[in-house]
Amino acid sequence: MVITGRGSHEIADSVEREIVGGGLQAGALLPPIRDLAGELGVNPNTVAAAYRLLRDRGLVETGGRRGTRVRQRPAAAPRETGPGAVPPGTVDAATGNPDPRLLPDLGGALAAVARRRSGRTPPLYGDAPVLPAMAEAAGEVFGADGVPAGSLALTSGALDGVDRVLRSALRPGDTVALEDPGWPSEHDLLAAIGLKSVPMAVDDEGPLPGELSAALRAGARAVVLTNRAQNPTGAALSADRARALRGVLSEHPAVLTVEDDHGFGWVELPFHGVFGATDRWALVRSVAKGYGPDLRLAMLAGDMVTVDRVRALIQTGPGWVSHALQEAFVEMWRTGAVSAEEVGRSYTERRTALIDHLAGHGLEARGRSGVNVWVPVPDEGAAVAGLLARGWAVSPGSRFRNGARPALRVTVSALGEGDMPALAAAIAAATRHGGPAV
Repeated sequence: MVITGRGSHEIADSVEREIVGGGLQAGALLPPIRDLAGELGVNPNTVAAAYRLLRDRGLVETGGRRGTRVRQRPAAAPRETGPGAVPPGTVDAATGNPDPRLLPDLGGALAAVARRRSGRTPPLYGDAPVLPAMAEAAGEVFGADGVPAGSLALTSGALDGVDRVLRSALRPGDTVALEDPGWPSEHDLLAAIGLKSVPMAVDDEGPLPGELSAALRAGARAVVLTNRAQNPTGAALSADRARALRGVLSEHPAVLTVEDDHGFGWVELPFHGVFGATDRWALVRSVAKGYGPDLRLAMLAGDMVTVDRVRALIQTGPGWVSHALQEAFVEMWRTGAVSAEEVGRSYTERRTALIDHLAGHGLEARGRSGVNVWVPVPDEGAAVAGLLARGWAVSPGSRFRNGARPALRVTVSALGEGDMPALAAAIAAATRHGGPAV
């Protein structure tokens, strides 16, 4: 490891090159500020500023007296385990993709868009960012669940929406309450924009009210929660839990609430939310899981100020979400190309089968909605290795949890009900014995 530079940006760039090039591995401890300052012949404040830059880039994390370390998961890491990361001959229960067989025909929708556009003037710079037909469809999407959609923006996916909402409302150093276990990309996002996180434990019905209350008392200025199909546990807000969370939030009207309805369009459970419990709120509904990950479109409703700020950020960046994608979604929405009841039922049958077979082996598991089952285990490393040896790839829970107990995330979307007895038996064997099958 060679760190060079005289100014804070030069030092930060040097450390970043070491991280990207492999000279500094995940978890590696950086030199103490005073030691590095002496070695480089610069003021300790210069090194401290360099370390802050690295933290803001999502590359390192500070632990007080424990020092500054390279993050276990760099901000630029892929969101999910890619198919190429699953060894050949291994059954993929790790990749968090939807089942391609349950996705609608995007090609057909785009072809319909192309036919309607034939002979017309194509969209040009300066056109309205949200098409009237898209605004009407989004009004129906939100209105069906009583969500006010008078203020509306479109973003390139759920995480893009969450990112723009947080950037528009918070400053580096502010604290955000996140679910634990929860979506790793949210932690990566916070690290990349210089925000801190405080965990909220979740059960099958969402964040625990006491955990939310504690996070707010600890100074959280924003809360991010998932309404349905929470990644990785499958939690879904119930009516009672949403009511309890609204009660907690109502005592903190200045807190920003951000909801990601991950199950929109493909989960059969009803929607429950906390929108409007505080003065500042946003609700994001991406079409990725129900209509296809390549349809980079999410609808964002919220209070007037929050949505206006998001629109301003979009205007200074990409400007708008492709009108072709908007038209394609409207085409599929109008023709009923996706049935949330049918898709949700298919995933539920698979999750339930795995949970039941695991119970037959004396193992508890969770998975109220979505494509994932959360399986607590005593030793993640041994269980993952044991399953790989038995021909199954799953995700270690360490990628998703903070203070939650060790577990495995098992994705069922690439599997059938007939796979579940063998998978449950393999999980039981790997959990109890680890290592390769005998």
